[in-house]
Amino acid sequence: METVWTQQGPREEWSNRRTLLGLGLISVLLLSLLIAFSVLLFYTFYTCGPGPCEHPVCLELVASYLTTRNASALPCIDFFSFVCGNLSSGWTNDSRSVLQVLKEKNQNRLRRILEASVPWSPGSAEEKTVRFYKACMDTEAIDASGAEPLTQVIEELGGWNITGNWTLPDFNHTLKLLMSQYGSFPFFKAYLRPQSRPPHMPVIQIVQPEFQIPFRPDQKNYLEILRAYLSYLKQLGTFLGGDQMVLLEHVSVSISISSNLLAAKSLDQRKREGKLFQETTIAQLQEVAPSIDWLSCLRAIFSPMTLNSSQSVMVDDLEYIRGMSQVIGQITRSYLQSHMILGLVSTLIPALDSNFQNAQRNLRQRLQELAGQPPSAFNIPRWKKCIEETGTFFEPTLGAMFVQETFSHGSRDAATQLFSEIQNALSRHLIRLPWMDEGSQREVQVKLSQIKVEMGASEKILKPDPVKQDYHNIKFGPSFLQTFLSCSRSLRERTMRSFLGPPHSHSWKVPPWEVNAYYSMSDNVVVFPAGLLQPPLFYPDYPSAVNFGAAGSMMAHELMHIINQYLVPGGCPACDIPTLHGELLCLQQHYESLSLPAGSTFNSSHTLLENAADTGALVIAMQAYRKWQQKHTGETILPRLGLSPYQLFYQSYAQVMCGSPKLQNTQDLHSPPILRVHGPLSNTPTFARYFNCPRGTPMNPGNHCQLW
Repeated sequence: METVWTQQGPREEWSNRRTLLGLGLISVLLLSLLIAFSVLLFYTFYTCGPGPCEHPVCLELVASYLTTRNASALPCIDFFSFVCGNLSSGWTNDSRSVLQVLKEKNQNRLRRILEASVPWSPGSAEEKTVRFYKACMDTEAIDASGAEPLTQVIEELGGWNITGNWTLPDFNHTLKLLMSQYGSFPFFKAYLRPQSRPPHMPVIQIVQPEFQIPFRPDQKNYLEILRAYLSYLKQLGTFLGGDQMVLLEHVSVSISISSNLLAAKSLDQRKREGKLFQETTIAQLQEVAPSIDWLSCLRAIFSPMTLNSSQSVMVDDLEYIRGMSQVIGQITRSYLQSHMILGLVSTLIPALDSNFQNAQRNLRQRLQELAGQPPSAFNIPRWKKCIEETGTFFEPTLGAMFVQETFSHGSRDAATQLFSEIQNALSRHLIRLPWMDEGSQREVQVKLSQIKVEMGASEKILKPDPVKQDYHNIKFGPSFLQTFLSCSRSLRERTMRSFLGPPHSHSWKVPPWEVNAYYSMSDNVVVFPAGLLQPPLFYPDYPSAVNFGAAGSMMAHELMHIINQYLVPGGCPACDIPTLHGELLCLQQHYESLSLPAGSTFNSSHTLLENAADTGALVIAMQAYRKWQQKHTGETILPRLGLSPYQLFYQSYAQVMCGSPKLQNTQDLHSPPILRVHGPLSNTPTFARYFNCPRGTPMNPGNHCQLW
């Protein structure tokens, strides 16, 4: 046994040694693998990360960002200059913003669509749309026709004393024809407007006309303005073969009529401040303003509506209507006829030859000089004017053509998904608002869950009714003026049919090629036209940081308007009012503390609600983007910019706002572009973190308002 054990001893020892050797080799191998894996992780993390988007649209966006960016600007000092500086340094108050540039791109797209060699089916809506555009562009034919088509129209209205060949027509008969057949409203304007609340039944509105020259004796250069307008009207009459002496007399009286009507309007404006519309009846109008045959005129305008004397109407200025009737009663019929026809000529100038158009352009330029305003570009290219007229008369068809060309089903689906992410982020965020009570939160949640989003175009355009879009009543005449008038009458008939049909929940306020989104509070509908959801603001193949930062923040902005009513005084009585008012005051003071370019001002209280929407939109869009990142992989970035995904998000947000730093219309409720960038971003701690902005720098002031 011992010999056997002795013989087995060396084998067991060797076996133990082999085991130890194997364990050592395994340890070395595992250590090597661990080191290799760590190196791989290090390499992947630091050299790979989000991959660059090499799609052509991404490379175009990179080029755009690099063109507008001012690389010498420090993002923590002036992020607006960092993003928009190369543009803003050369901008004036008349320079175009990024949205204006996009609008012009959309106009060029419409031009390509209308000028493309596509064999549309004869008589189809598309064929008539293109045919009208081409007729508008045929300036040789329009100039060759001269004033003859307009002379025929004047003869149909009974003529006028200026040319010496006329009959004395009934005043109300001429007025009826002008308003119902020619869309000219010399003394008052009447139109149908849907009621603000569902079911949006139509209401007749009567307002002052659109005075071409709102001159007043107390304004600067009053006499020079009168001379310019007098010369302009004499030119119009001359083009129509009018006698110079008779022209001067009738044109002078026409100016006097306009001046007296304006005096009636301004007097009423001084009497009433803030009062909009007053309800009355046609019979009561007849008593107040007997010079007008109200029932007959309104029946002609709104045919085939059934109207009677007890029909209620809304008048925005009853004193003006009274004064207007008195002015009419004091003027000789021949002068009234000339005044109405001169107004019609100015209305029809878009369809007339170059003589008339040049006269109107020269008048506008002269009036701008007299007002001391910088010269504007009145020489608008003919193709832009024709696109505008085509869009007016053929909006459903042109809109469908634009959407088909520029907004695919994939784009619509991607935009709808993006909106859903933003919507869900706002829903989650509502419970975090410390100042909003639970009842108000539930109200907002209900509105948010029931909101209807219309993406790209309205259902009427996406699913058109062929019967309503065949334009069967449009006649293409031998002159463009005849075609123009036929299209105008067809549009009025279609508008009337839409009002007389079943009430609809919501009608779009903008055509699909426009760049304006909006939220309708009465209908709880949010609208994002296809013209807005285009590069450089949105594209399905963009990195998600771009889409969330640009289009996502705009979507969030519109949704924030749901909460507007809770921010105004008395709008949320159950809320924590001291906290709410404190945060609103904080936000107002925050915007007032921001630097503006020299010579520019803004009213912080006037823009407070829009500032609140901008600030909240940025918060919601970032939260939606973070949530999206948790659910998805494969995020990309834009090459050559040196920006992380989160930095790219904020870059894309600011890019939308690029415009003149001083740019702000006095009627605009939004702050100037530079404040729409700096206001929300400097109030966002995550921005300072991702751009490493030290506390105390302009983009990281330290104290942040907690409204959202």
